[in-house]
Amino acid sequence: MSKSAARLDSAEEFDAERQEAAVALSPLAVALIVIALAVGGFGIGTGEFVIMGLLPEVASTFEVSIPRAGYVISAYALGVVVGAPIIAVLAAKLPRRLLLLCLIGLFAIGNILSAMAPTFWSFTALRFLTGLPHGAYFGVASLVAASMVPPNKRARAVGRVMLGLTIATLAGTPLATFLGQSLNWRAAFLLVGGIGALTVALLWYFLPRDKVQEGASIRRELSAFGRTQVWLTLGISAIGFGGMFSVFSYIASTTTVMAGLPVGMVSIVLALFGIGMNVGNVVGSRLADWSLKGTIGGSMVFYIVVMLCFALFSHNPIALYITVFLVGCGFAPGPALQTRLMDVAADAQTLAAASNHSAFNIANALGAWLGGLVITWGWGFAATGYVGALLSLLGLCVFGISVTLEKRQARV
Repeated sequence: MSKSAARLDSAEEFDAERQEAAVALSPLAVALIVIALAVGGFGIGTGEFVIMGLLPEVASTFEVSIPRAGYVISAYALGVVVGAPIIAVLAAKLPRRLLLLCLIGLFAIGNILSAMAPTFWSFTALRFLTGLPHGAYFGVASLVAASMVPPNKRARAVGRVMLGLTIATLAGTPLATFLGQSLNWRAAFLLVGGIGALTVALLWYFLPRDKVQEGASIRRELSAFGRTQVWLTLGISAIGFGGMFSVFSYIASTTTVMAGLPVGMVSIVLALFGIGMNVGNVVGSRLADWSLKGTIGGSMVFYIVVMLCFALFSHNPIALYITVFLVGCGFAPGPALQTRLMDVAADAQTLAAASNHSAFNIANALGAWLGGLVITWGWGFAATGYVGALLSLLGLCVFGISVTLEKRQARV
């Protein structure tokens, strides 16, 4: 039997397992499990972004400069990038329920300990450790959600899990930031730790026990990195999403400097971005169930146009509001990319799915770095839109290569 045929058989087996799971669980049971998984995503999203609004308070507590306090953001992102693939490989023989409980439990403990950190460097180290389970949690949670529904509803199930993350940008982060600024920044991390603990309780109660998949092993998971399509799909995430982070990283300065709006309007602009992310997640997941590749390719084209409009018209307040909302909508291909990784990884899905969130964090670092470069070169804050358009174009090129190779392999 050829490798292509073997992978096809493996994919068909996974589809059969999903169908059986969909029949075994009632719609209410599936909904409660997905809500529990989304609560975990809400906690993780809140914990990741809340520090950005509390850097001055953290810097004051530990008597360091704000730029130096920013190291904790990089430490968390590094934890995500490193932790996702390592945990996915080492935990290959663990049941997914147990793995999820361990991951979100580690996240909860890490945030509670972060709230009690006595020194700046201990706080930085704890943020790194807290970031380790981030990617693996979303990857495994997406696999669990997809396994409970028919194949034609997988992307929507993944989107519902990701909804916890997108809602966090709209509600969780502002709430935790307000709490941290009103009381103490440590209270914000205690809140996030509490959300993690709540998720542990919900998953323990609602998520049924499962068995380790037959043939699961470290070697099988590592085989994902031997598949070209896995690397190409991760490349789309790491490059194509960089544009969103290029714009988002400097959106406050774009609002006040380019559009000439008062500082108080920054929160409104951020809210529009968060609303856009939620709309993009919901619409994108539905489109992905209709056409997975069409959603990915179409989103990249959409992003190129929106980013160019942002660069050209963000000096106008009304245009800024509209384009920022549309930039947020660019999260649409997120569930589609996560679902495609499940398909191209065949029987090594855990590592591939978890690594997608490492790719997102690479996109975050890449977009922020390139955006900072063009600003430093004197091109202005609006030029981050040109960076975004270029990265989206490159992401579209990677997607084109992926589709072309897939068509050639199908003919063999």
